[in-house]
Amino acid sequence: MKPSHGKYFAISALVAAMSLSWQAHAVTNDDLLQDHLTTDRIVTDGMGLQKQRYSPLTKLNTDNVKDLRPVWAFSFGGEKQRGQEAQPIIVDGVMYVSASYSRVFAVDARTGEELWEYNARLPDGIMPCCDVINRGVGVYDNLVIFGTLDARLVALDKDTGRVVWRKTVGDYQEGYSITAAPLIVNDKIITGVAGGEFGVVGKVEAYDAKTGNLLWTRPTVEGHMGYIWKDGQQVENGITGGEAGKTWPGDLWKTGGAATWLGGSYDPDTNLLFFGTGNPAPWNSHLRPGDNLYSSSRLALNPDTGEIVWSFQTTPNDGWDYDGVNEVISFDYEENGKTVKAVATADRNGFFYVLERESGDFIRGFPFVDKITWASGLDENGRPIFNDDNRPGNPAKTEGTQGQTVTTAPSFLGGKNWMPMAYSQETGLFYVPSNEWEMDIWNEDVTYRKGAAYLGAGFTIRPIHEDYIGVLRAIDPKTGEEVWRYNNYAPLWGGVMTTKSNLVFTGNPEGYLMAFDAKTGEMLYRFNTGSGIVGTPVTWEMDDEQYVSVVSGWGGAVPLWGGEVAQRVSNFNQGGSVFTFKLPKAYE
Repeated sequence: MKPSHGKYFAISALVAAMSLSWQAHAVTNDDLLQDHLTTDRIVTDGMGLQKQRYSPLTKLNTDNVKDLRPVWAFSFGGEKQRGQEAQPIIVDGVMYVSASYSRVFAVDARTGEELWEYNARLPDGIMPCCDVINRGVGVYDNLVIFGTLDARLVALDKDTGRVVWRKTVGDYQEGYSITAAPLIVNDKIITGVAGGEFGVVGKVEAYDAKTGNLLWTRPTVEGHMGYIWKDGQQVENGITGGEAGKTWPGDLWKTGGAATWLGGSYDPDTNLLFFGTGNPAPWNSHLRPGDNLYSSSRLALNPDTGEIVWSFQTTPNDGWDYDGVNEVISFDYEENGKTVKAVATADRNGFFYVLERESGDFIRGFPFVDKITWASGLDENGRPIFNDDNRPGNPAKTEGTQGQTVTTAPSFLGGKNWMPMAYSQETGLFYVPSNEWEMDIWNEDVTYRKGAAYLGAGFTIRPIHEDYIGVLRAIDPKTGEEVWRYNNYAPLWGGVMTTKSNLVFTGNPEGYLMAFDAKTGEMLYRFNTGSGIVGTPVTWEMDDEQYVSVVSGWGGAVPLWGGEVAQRVSNFNQGGSVFTFKLPKAYE
């Protein structure tokens, strides 16, 4: 062999060895189930299937977090720099992270070097409601799975980024899209859909993780039948969830919304999936008298069949676009000498709910924002006590085209929107990113048309306070007490993470990654990433060091829908990067 050939062979061998060094092991069901306990990887959105976003790591603590330093930054590149709402996944030293416009990247978690990129070819006619965002990927076996803005599930080879399979979940021309990270349970990919503002029918579906074959489908509007597939045959799937037209007048259930756009969580103790459902369509509630099941609700589903085991509706006959999709987090607490197995959820409507997670029974609920005008409280079953004069008026009872305008708090963007809260097993508190804003809202006549906005309402949003909109709150779920709060000038739109060492991490639109003392709320650290943070931080251990990563890139619903609020943030820069931090070597 000539020397030049030998040199070529050596370089090729080195490249091959480097490639093999970042090929991660196959992710198993046990890996997913144990994710909340492991420290050297993150294989689920939520840092565990129950989505507590709590890490048992303690090397980074309240004493040394002030010395946290960035070690690398990775840019998503190009001109698609807006609305980066993802949470990174880390497997064997490789970070998998999605970006706006349905892109996925594999990055060396030690160096920030790009390993591969997948860029979905989106059609021109996509209709995302609230920016071109993607909230994350799932990993299973040797696959990286994510949803696209044209409502497809795509499975990629995690070592090469090549497409293994691709499935259509909904018709994007009707308004369907997928923005949430998929939930993976027992070899199944569980996904919801977005599109409630276009009159789609919400649903939860399960796909075989290795083949992409559809296993079951569960629509989330009463009257639509669910199905499972056995031996290639479609079989009716348990309860229908009621009769067509029972809580929906006429044919409105056929375009009823209730989109499951934020995805779900899973509790292995009860073997239940928990999904929230979005607003009923259209927004004009006078067109659809009744509770409009299963919109603006939380659902518990059987992961094997999709059957609805229980439901809890937070805003019956929703007339304010309060949705009900916010994450459902499983947790245990002690009361009167007994362990209570509960779930908690902070709703857009401004109320925080604690439910019994096996039955869905209401335990308690309380306001978690300062101002609520649409309801005076909750009754003994958790049903809202409506303030009837704060429902937007019926346009059919006026001479013009609009019903009576009302001023309502919270605004339709919610006391808390999509941005996930975190639960600390150390303090027993929930850390809730929230916002103080209100809206003028009125109803209008509307007719359904495929692929067109189906609102029947108009609105303007404004801050309640001059000096802040966002509030990070520490809340005791047993008492409803607000233990501490941090007020932020701009709205908070990113997720929260907490650790056993009593740290709480989140970001703000001003660009700062921030760390707080979980017990006192004292800000201990902040670092400006150059663009607003609307993603969710994570932490993991690698090479005996603790790392923190967060995606930075301003966007999402606020600058698109925010009225006076959008003016407040109009000078914020868009972006698209991952920042990764750790302590200097001197702390090892």
